This record gives sequence, C-alpha cells and structure tokens, in this order.
Amino acid sequence: MLASLTAFRRRVGAFIGGFEAGLANRRLRGFQPSRAHLNTLIAVAGPDIVARARWLVRNNGYAANAIESWAGNVVGAGIKPSSLIKDAGVKAAVQELWLSWTDEADAEGFTDFYGLQRRAAREVFIAGEVFFRFRPRRPQDGLTVPLQLQMLPSEMLPLSRNEVMPDGNVIRQGIEFDRVGRRVAYYFLRRHPGDITDPGLAGETVRIPASEIVHVIDPVDAGQLRGVSRFAAGTVKLFLLDQYDDAELDRKKVAAMHALFITTPAPAEPLDAAEGRDDNDERTIDLQPGQITMLEPGEEVQTSAPADSGQTYEPFQYRTLLQVSAALGVPYAYLSNDMLKANYSNSRLALLEFRRRIEAYQHAVIVWQLCRRVWARWMDTAVLAGALDLPRYDDRRREHLACGWLPPKWDWVDPLKDARAEIEQINAGLKSRTQALAERGYDAEQVDAEIAADQARENSLGLSFRSSAASPLFQGEPSNTPAGEQDNANA
Repeated sequence: MLASLTAFRRRVGAFIGGFEAGLANRRLRGFQPSRAHLNTLIAVAGPDIVARARWLVRNNGYAANAIESWAGNVVGAGIKPSSLIKDAGVKAAVQELWLSWTDEADAEGFTDFYGLQRRAAREVFIAGEVFFRFRPRRPQDGLTVPLQLQMLPSEMLPLSRNEVMPDGNVIRQGIEFDRVGRRVAYYFLRRHPGDITDPGLAGETVRIPASEIVHVIDPVDAGQLRGVSRFAAGTVKLFLLDQYDDAELDRKKVAAMHALFITTPAPAEPLDAAEGRDDNDERTIDLQPGQITMLEPGEEVQTSAPADSGQTYEPFQYRTLLQVSAALGVPYAYLSNDMLKANYSNSRLALLEFRRRIEAYQHAVIVWQLCRRVWARWMDTAVLAGALDLPRYDDRRREHLACGWLPPKWDWVDPLKDARAEIEQINAGLKSRTQALAERGYDAEQVDAEIAADQARENSLGLSFRSSAASPLFQGEPSNTPAGEQDNANA
C-alpha cells in the first residue's frame, strides 16, 4: 500500500511539475534521504558521531583549533552576572558573595564557574550537549555557599534507555517524561562506559530528578531530545583531508630518503672502503660536503627526482577547509590560522557575522540554559544557608533573581574608528553608556563607582590628568556643545 502510494505521488509530481527538489528525475533519482526523526538518527548514529568528533579534537589540528576558537569567543573569561536589585547595598553584597563562590563552584576543583562555562561550550560543540548536576554540600564543608556543580558528559546518559513506566511516565533516550511531556528525571550511568579505570559496576544507572540536572543543548529540530555534534557535517571532510595530508607528507618523506641511485653492470664486484651495508644489507655510500667519489667502470649516478605536490595542493586545501569552516560555523581564519588570505574588509565582514552567531548562542544556550538556572539555585541556597539576608525573599523572589548577564567584550577591529563610532552613537542618543558598557562586558554602576573613587583619590592627592576633551581621539572633531558652555568648560 505504501509503495503504491509513493509511486502514485511520483507520477503526479512528474506530471504537475512544481518544486524540482521534490521530483524523481534523473539527477535526483539517487537522492533518497531518510525520513526518520532526528531522535531516531541520534539513537542510531549518535555514539559514533561523538566518538569520531572526540577523536578529531584529540588528533586533528584544525578540529582542535576550531573548538578552542569557539570556546574562546563564546565564553572567553566568562559570561558574568550583574544583579538588577535596586538597593545598591544589597546588590553589592550579592555580587561579592557570588564572586567568592565562583572559585568553589566546580565539584572537581579544576576550575571556577567561568571555567565550567568554557568546558560547557567545548562539550556542546563536540557532543551536542552536556549535563551539570547540582551537588548540595554540608555546612561543615566550609563553602561560601553550600552548593557545587558536577559536569557529566553526554556518554553518561544512555541513548538506549527507552521504556514505559508503571505510572504512565515514559523514558526516552534516558530522560523520563510525565504524561504532559515535562522532564521528570534523568537515568545516568554510575560510571563512564569508556573509562576502564573506574571500578564501578558497568551499566548500572541511577535516577536523578530533573530539578537537580542542567541539560545544556543546542537544539536544531522540533521535538529533539538529545544533542548533535557540530562536527557532524564536517567529520568526513576533516578525516579524509587529514588522511590526504598524512599520505602527502609520507610520500615526500620517502622520496627525500633517496638522494642518489648508482647503477652498475657488475653488482657482484667487491665494495671499496667508502662503501658499506645498512641494517637491511643494502649497499650504501656515505657522502660528505665537497666529496669526490670515484665510480667503478660502467657505474652511473642518478639523482632522485620525486614528484612535487603540484599547483593544485594549496587550492584544494583552501577549498576543502572552506567547506569545513562552513560546516563548523567557524571562520576560515579561525579554523586554519591562515591570515595570508585575509584583508581588513573581508576579515571585518567575517568577524561581524561570526559575532552575531556567537551572541545568539550565548543568549539561547549558555545564558538561558546554564547561567540562569545556576544563578537561581545559588540564590535559593544562599538564602536558605543564611549566607544572604534578603527580607521577604519568598514573596520577592522574582525581583531578587533579576539579573543581566554580561558576555566578554569584543575587541575592536580598528580601535580609533570603532571608539569614535561608539561615542557618536552615545552623543546622538542612539545608545546609552549602560548599553555600551554592557556590550563590552562591564557593569555600568560598577564602572561609575570606580570612576568616582578614582576622581576622589586623585583630588585628595592633588593629582590632575589630561581631560578627555584634550585626547587625540577628539582633536579635530566638531563639538556639539554651545560656544558659551564650551568656554565655561575650558575655563
């Protein structure tokens, strides 16, 4: 029945025409994509894709460079919170406590909270997802706030766990859902399936409530449950290009090992004193700079002439790496570290496009899924533990949790031009100083407080520095200040 329906649709499509992409003509006859949902594809191929992606990161220089560039641009020194609590004193106390806790956030003790952000960005790039488990601690553990985060790789949540529970809940790819589709729990393995150094029982799982897990994922399809590696679209080309480069390098190495060939009509004649035998019992001659070697009658010397890589090697490498960079979403220069083909204009265009993608990823993935969840849990724990004194916290929880997240600042491509453009936008009312500072990763209130403290200290010490109006940045620029006010300012 299904086959006849498909044949009927093809006949109708061929008769009507319409979308060429839906026809079964000669050029598309072999193009038969899978109609399976992404969850099915991940269940079948997900473990192999992740394993290959991790292999590339460990063994391929381009892959390693791409992921470091991605993590450095997404997180950098950290996406940092700026509490929106209106009371300045309370806000300062919250920010100070948070700063102290970030050094204690990692349950493994390897890094701080911002280092965990970077590791999360790397893992989502490689495996498509990563998990964090909230680990409450005892008061006697001596932490600023009794809470830590444990990072769990995607391999710890088995894709093969699918079943229907007696209460009507459903487990799909290791995630338990209730009857309305809400995530209830995760079934994690007690040990990594590929870690033979862990003496735990292989295959044993533990149920962890969803409230204790942060699932960081960059979803691409509706209804998607688990993540897809960003290397999925570039794995084949990266691997084949790596093999090609290795073969080319090995070919050149073998060719370079043979410098001279000597042919003789009488190979059985005895060797002279300058000759010898190598480990393979092959006849050899040691050559020295400026040496003149007398050959036997009939012997001829031929130099090695290995084939060159040719003029197609560089264009082929460049075009293949362009396809890989497009698949990974990383600019070519960031993937290959090749700056020879870059100029100011195309570098700026590529950088602006890359930054738009990064900003969307920062907001939709790192901030929304990780930072906000951690901030809310940290605030709740701090209040319950008595580390923060926030009156009527239960009634005003939303107000206290309000927070802006400041990504790392973008370095200016042309500092002078970019600074002038920024100042003109502020003077024209197109943006505020608060917005400009937030875009550069700073909190406006903190910056203003530091400026006021600097000015007070300078005045108390009798120091006077050149004003901003005298800076070369503003010399030659028209002033929007009326003449009288300008004279008073100069006075």
